Amino acid sequence: MVKTLGRRMVILCMAAMFSFCIGTAAYGGVNNTQNNPEVFVDGTKVNGVGVAGLTPEEAKTQIEAFYQGSYTLTIVDQKGNKESIRDQEIGLSVTVGQGLDEILAKENEGGRISGPAVDNSYEVTMDLQFNEEALKKKLESLSCVSGGNIIKTENARISEYSEETGFTIIPEVQGNDINMEKLEAAVKDALSRHAGTLNLAEAGCYNQVQVASTDEALKNQCDAMNQRAAMTITYRFGEESQVLEGKTIASWITWSSETGISVDPNQTAAYVAALAEQYDTAGKPHLFRTATGQDVTVTGPYGWKIDQAAEIQALTAAILTGESAEREPVYSQTAASRNGNDYGMTYVEVDLANQHMYLVENGQCILDAPFVSGNVSKGWTTPPGIFGLYYKQKDKVLRGEDYATPVKYWMPFNGGIGLHDADWRGSFGGDIYKTNGSHGCINLPPAKAAVLYDHVYKNMPIICHN
Repeated sequence: MVKTLGRRMVILCMAAMFSFCIGTAAYGGVNNTQNNPEVFVDGTKVNGVGVAGLTPEEAKTQIEAFYQGSYTLTIVDQKGNKESIRDQEIGLSVTVGQGLDEILAKENEGGRISGPAVDNSYEVTMDLQFNEEALKKKLESLSCVSGGNIIKTENARISEYSEETGFTIIPEVQGNDINMEKLEAAVKDALSRHAGTLNLAEAGCYNQVQVASTDEALKNQCDAMNQRAAMTITYRFGEESQVLEGKTIASWITWSSETGISVDPNQTAAYVAALAEQYDTAGKPHLFRTATGQDVTVTGPYGWKIDQAAEIQALTAAILTGESAEREPVYSQTAASRNGNDYGMTYVEVDLANQHMYLVENGQCILDAPFVSGNVSKGWTTPPGIFGLYYKQKDKVLRGEDYATPVKYWMPFNGGIGLHDADWRGSFGGDIYKTNGSHGCINLPPAKAAVLYDHVYKNMPIICHN
């Protein structure tokens, strides 16, 4: 009994001495850290990295090393599948910014307290660097981005037109495709925080349906599309008409949630160009019966001409109203008549071969006169063609390189060529024009020019033929 007890006492004494030594050593170790103002106290963590007993410079090295070569960001998709982005894959490096010295100063000022009851965790800013192109390629290679089971998210939308069903609503599809901009932003944010995990669903990285088939605005737009498919636009060209049918309009219109209903400008442009080709008369040959009973063909700028740019805009606006309508196209130039000859029954005929002018009103010749036209021998021959009178003006001085001639009645119709009085001439008609003609104008006897001036008006047809 005594031996046993003695042995136990020895053991207890040895244990006590061991505990004392350990405690003393531990206490001394703590004191070494606690009493050294140049190092962080026990339990200090900066950005999740333990730096107890380290100087700020040593802590900086340790933190940067922790995030260099050992950092992994785990990507978790909506089904819980995980993929990783390792720092080496994207050339990730970290530089600790300012703040470590301030943390140490704060611990020193607070009495360098440590222990379970004290939170000695801190955050400092860190400059994150990585290879943008490498990160982009890594993200694109993730199975949640480019895997074989990706379903594209699609908003509900309006179908293309069908003659059987018209326009209908195609239902939305909620897929599992990733919004790359949001993914890249979320990953960069996670990297900047040195997060260990990024949950794609929680970070809002998946594309979401924005327009459902139950959306009232979408239903209204579908109805509006069908309304336009039922409308007609009727163009009037005198006694003729051209009908733009709804089914044709339907093939021109599209809808999107961003812009609503839009009309294909290429289709409207092609349609208006076809109208111009068929119904424009300006610049095209005109059949004309002369005062002497001959049929001649004249071509010139006079005639109908659709302003295609303006008409495309007007047609687009008409379609967007959704209402059937009758309209005339927007013209950049008009003529006297849409039925029969566009020059109508009132015009000035200039017979260059016979050097004679005729004023015709409502089909009746009310004035005729001989004239002198452009000098053939000098290359100033008056050109044939059909023109519209620009304007009329009294007391005009006609000027050229070598002349300045005043006239009482000036009626231009083809560039600088016009009808006017010529009181300096003693005779008109015949062959005068061949060697002693004008610079291209139609020289008239003053009295005849005065009567003509009273009857002509802007855009009145002037028909010159030879």
